[in-house]
Amino acid sequence: MDAKNTVTILDSTLRDGAQGEGISFSLQDKLSIVQILDELGVKYIEAGNPSSNPKDELFFAKLSDIKLKNSKIAAFGATRRKNVKCEKDENLLALINANTPVVTLFGKSWPFQVTDILHTSLQQNLDMIYESVAYCVKQGKEVIFDAEHFFEGWKQNGEYALKTLEAAIEGGAKIITLCDTKGSSMPLDVYQSVLTVVRRLGRLADIGIHTHNDADLAVANSLMAVQAGATHVQGTLLGFGERTGNANLSAIMANLELKLGYSCLPPENIKRLTPLCQQLAEISNIALSQGMPYIGTNAFAHKAGMHTDAVLKNPLAYEHIKPEAVGNDRVILLSEVSGRSAVFAKINKIAPELTKESPETATILKKIKMLEKDGYQFEGADASFYLLVTKNLGKYKPFFNLIYYKVIGEQPQPGNPAASFAQIKIQVNDEMTIRAGEGAGPVHALDVALRSALEVFYPCVKGMRLTDFKVRVLDSKDATAAHVRVLVESTDGKNFWTTVGVSTDLIEASWLALVDSFEYMLCHSL
Repeated sequence: MDAKNTVTILDSTLRDGAQGEGISFSLQDKLSIVQILDELGVKYIEAGNPSSNPKDELFFAKLSDIKLKNSKIAAFGATRRKNVKCEKDENLLALINANTPVVTLFGKSWPFQVTDILHTSLQQNLDMIYESVAYCVKQGKEVIFDAEHFFEGWKQNGEYALKTLEAAIEGGAKIITLCDTKGSSMPLDVYQSVLTVVRRLGRLADIGIHTHNDADLAVANSLMAVQAGATHVQGTLLGFGERTGNANLSAIMANLELKLGYSCLPPENIKRLTPLCQQLAEISNIALSQGMPYIGTNAFAHKAGMHTDAVLKNPLAYEHIKPEAVGNDRVILLSEVSGRSAVFAKINKIAPELTKESPETATILKKIKMLEKDGYQFEGADASFYLLVTKNLGKYKPFFNLIYYKVIGEQPQPGNPAASFAQIKIQVNDEMTIRAGEGAGPVHALDVALRSALEVFYPCVKGMRLTDFKVRVLDSKDATAAHVRVLVESTDGKNFWTTVGVSTDLIEASWLALVDSFEYMLCHSL
């Protein structure tokens, strides 16, 4: 593509993303995230502030051991402090000593922030920006300047906001990023502001955008900025960050590449978006929202009978892009509103040799209806559905047989969360093994015991873990005798799958879903 149609991407998962609630990256997590982002092909990886804590200091030291194919590492920090020379400013020195090719400096563009927060003069702030950028450039760094609170500054004093950008450009910054720091700007305001800046300064530097999602407009504002002429976009790959989060780069990049005709990743890399996002979610220890655009498991899921029938005839009927364009899959959800064609489509994906008229198809459909009457629901439980089909076709051989399990619970003691204990005996071929486990609850204890028993025969289960557990009471009028449906989501670090179990006994329903989860993994690992 022409240079004018290229947008560079800066991912701030390791800096802005790390400020999100519940996010805590270990040193190895950070190194793994760098490799994922480089594999995806983002231009810049903002690695954080090298002087913020000892863990980040060690992280920056370790970065020199990683050979990157596509990305440049950027260290992040503020312009020099007031009344302190650049060569004496500890934060600036830390940025230089981080040995990254790129430095991201942030400075104030809102007069209110300058006078009331920094307690300095407007001219001194301009000097701080110019001198800090020039100092880093003199040290051989590529400098990105983040104009913090730019859009508030634009409203209060647009000429001064522009002067802060000009100071950074005069200092040698190659990219000037306009930051919607409070996430409060409206799309048309962003468009008009960026358009003005591009016309005034676009020939001197690349103009970028950095938005937050406080008004649920971070993606829209980023796209509007690009359409106004911005050629650099910042955000976090999965959108998480402080408060309501940052601009979701997974959606922005997909929209730029597939809808707007821009290039922001190496050729064909957009097809790897979904699996790499899943890996990042796993490392971040978060459940990827099923409804997340482009990369969620429900992004291309169809349930209503009319919809599924149309999609099976021609996906263009209800899909805005092909799922494989972003590395995702089409999902046909099975429920009481699904048509026969939708159910057969899922069966046929597992057993392509079957037709609608095959006797095996009729047998499977009959079995599904019987299970649904008992409370089973295979919507979102594709792993259990896969096992149901293979078992009914005689293609399945159990990996183990349960001899018995026993669960004991007790009142937890202060400081000891383990309140349940499980003992399990299984048979694999002619061998028996007995294992025990303790956990925060009976299902956790069963999981620990079963995992311990299976590891003896199948070491690959060490890489599997449960990521979600849901319980639904089906017949509330029956009170404690009601049927319960349990859904278990699991992962091996790369793939995710969901299984279902139903019983009047919560532990048995959990056991059924748990067994399906392990068996599904073994089917695809051995």
